[in-house]
Amino acid sequence: MPTRQVVLDTETTGLDPNQGHRVIEIGCLELLNRRPTDQRFHVYLQPDRLIDEEAIKVHGITNEFLINQPRFADVADAFLDFVRDAELIIHNAPFDVGFLNHELQRCGRGHLLIENLCKVEDTLLLARQRHPGQRNNLDALCKRYNVDNTQRTLHGALMDAEILADVYLAMTRQQDSLFIRESAATAQRHESTRRTTRPRNRSPLPVLRADTQEQAEHVRYLEMLDKTSSGSCVWRRLETA
Repeated sequence: MPTRQVVLDTETTGLDPNQGHRVIEIGCLELLNRRPTDQRFHVYLQPDRLIDEEAIKVHGITNEFLINQPRFADVADAFLDFVRDAELIIHNAPFDVGFLNHELQRCGRGHLLIENLCKVEDTLLLARQRHPGQRNNLDALCKRYNVDNTQRTLHGALMDAEILADVYLAMTRQQDSLFIRESAATAQRHESTRRTTRPRNRSPLPVLRADTQEQAEHVRYLEMLDKTSSGSCVWRRLETA
């Protein structure tokens, strides 16, 4: 069964749902087996309250723009259907999860806590574990992992979710390597069970050696792996030993 993840971000009227602040944008995109699909969930929401001026400076969403947008209760079922049973990838997850749980409570679904419906991966916590003592906001991580965020002049839930997906995949690239190694090992075991003795009259297989360009590409790829794994690329250490 494919592994389904949903990268999620929200924008809000302010910082604290306990002070009456509301969600005004939800952006989600789907990953299947760590590959982006074309499945998206994106809505703007009428919060029935004014947006803080400081919040408008961050995301640029105005009260006038939201006048004719749906309310959270109107999209709650569609949202829950999209995220249910997925692993949510969220940067600073307590903030977004807290706001979403508050919205669910307001529309009579308080028994449906996001953390009970989905496994939640907080990429801010993950980044702090991998890069202690460094700045780990989304812009800093984009710079660290060479993710293009030049179009991000203001925060936006769907745009930030798309950027976060790239950052998350880069930050956890070693998982891909592990999957590839395990798949190769499995294939090798299967092949060994089918292998027969090579006929004596069969000529040896030719050995194709990498040319100069391929060797240079190999070096660049190892440098990228070494950078994204904080200097723990085994192949790079073997080559420099």
